[in-house]
Amino acid sequence: MRKCLGHILSGSLVEGLAMRLGSQGSLEDIKTGKFVSIVGEHYTFFSLITDLELQVTNPDILLFPPSEDEKILTSMLKKRDIYAKVMLRPMLMLDAEKHRMPVKTIPSHFAAVYEASASEVAEIFGDEQKDKKYFNIGFPLDMTTPVCMDLDLLVERSNGIFGKTGTGKTFITRLILAGLIKNEKAVNLIFDMHSEYGFQARKEGAGESFVKGLKTLFPNQVAIFSLDPESTRRRGCTPDFEVVLNYQDIRVEDVLTLQDELNLHPTALEAAYLISAKYKNNWLKALLEQEGTLKEFAEEIGAHAESIAALYRKLKRLERFPFIKDMVTSTSVVDRIIEYLDRGINVVLEFGNHTSMLSYLLVVNILTRRIHDEYVAKTEKFLASQKKSDEPRKLMITIEEAHKFLNPNAAKQTIFGVIAREMRKYYVSLLVVDQRPSGIDQEILSQIGTKIVALLNDEKDIQAILTGASNSSGLRSILATLDTKKQALVLGHAVPMPVVIKTREYDSEFYKAMGLDSKTMDVKKSIEEIF
Repeated sequence: MRKCLGHILSGSLVEGLAMRLGSQGSLEDIKTGKFVSIVGEHYTFFSLITDLELQVTNPDILLFPPSEDEKILTSMLKKRDIYAKVMLRPMLMLDAEKHRMPVKTIPSHFAAVYEASASEVAEIFGDEQKDKKYFNIGFPLDMTTPVCMDLDLLVERSNGIFGKTGTGKTFITRLILAGLIKNEKAVNLIFDMHSEYGFQARKEGAGESFVKGLKTLFPNQVAIFSLDPESTRRRGCTPDFEVVLNYQDIRVEDVLTLQDELNLHPTALEAAYLISAKYKNNWLKALLEQEGTLKEFAEEIGAHAESIAALYRKLKRLERFPFIKDMVTSTSVVDRIIEYLDRGINVVLEFGNHTSMLSYLLVVNILTRRIHDEYVAKTEKFLASQKKSDEPRKLMITIEEAHKFLNPNAAKQTIFGVIAREMRKYYVSLLVVDQRPSGIDQEILSQIGTKIVALLNDEKDIQAILTGASNSSGLRSILATLDTKKQALVLGHAVPMPVVIKTREYDSEFYKAMGLDSKTMDVKKSIEEIF
């Protein structure tokens, strides 16, 4: 039999409801973010606890509080005169047939409030055992019933995972990607800046020092492309493809994302466009070959000599990257990535020791722009033929440090702003991972379908996340009380209501659920121990 927590005292549809906690209940068992059910005459209101308050019936009681020895007096006061008020936010209504609907009314005075049951959680969020579109991402506070995300809805839009450094964004991202791969809801291109998604990754805290990457969990469904193949091999994995770019791959549009990193003046970018107008795809090579003749080169293209000199000095840094070569390779990296994606194989692009923001911004922008162009062509072909065989697979591109690509200046000029605004018109969406959501253009942030938010401390970041969300004040109080690890607020398109979860463990039980059998795990563990 379910435990009655208390009864509704007051409230409104706009501000939420106030519950008086029953005298038998312990206030310390009630936490913000917890699920409760309010049983009305015709509906059950599935609700979220947003705040707690201590109340007294008469303020004089506080003038002479009982001492620790006056237990009988304290007990008598708890029955009538002192109590806890719990603020509730109804999120969904369920009718007698368990149909979900938006909250358009409220229960009457003294409606009973109960702890949410496991069956209600499954009714609201779905059950991965019954439908492949649902994927368990964690558990509600103080419950063991899984909260599932609707993967079909997730891949319809771009999504974001946010939280300050050290809150477990990477583990949550790997969890979501594993669900998409296992249930084959989208093919993924993951730009792995710190080599944390492919073969294995470091685990923070006590216990195991490493956890398995996506390549280990899904060896036949994940390919590793590497900018630093030696680094990949040192970590025990042979890359499927070694990435090499040439100067002809770099467009002026790609340099726009490097504007802050290189401290480029707008006049230098204008000079780049002038070079590109004359030399087309060979513009960068033409510029870098001008050592000692920059003044004559500036006169030739009609640019200011100082702007050309500044552009030359800044872009000369690109020659340091060993993965950029002055040669045309036999196999284009973009063609190979598209080939893998078309076959339903997910691609993890590792940067190895090339972890500078400059290399990350450059490579991610070059490849994403080219891949997006390919998907636009594929989509137009499908719309013309209307053949199911021509329909592109849904592609989700995972990028870290998203504010570098989607800040107000870059979002208007780079391919990522285009993808975020297109709302999957061309079968491409983003999974952005970032610790500074306030740095992302507000228009782009409003297009993010589902947000998974770990702890954030900066007020600007919290405000950016909750802009446009209903009941932002209640959600703000919940965000402020999240643990530093393994807790997140999930809201948006892929869940029927905002929910605070303790994230699912990424451990041997999870590996088994993903299809990695125990024999395989034992063999790999023994090999790792030997070497």
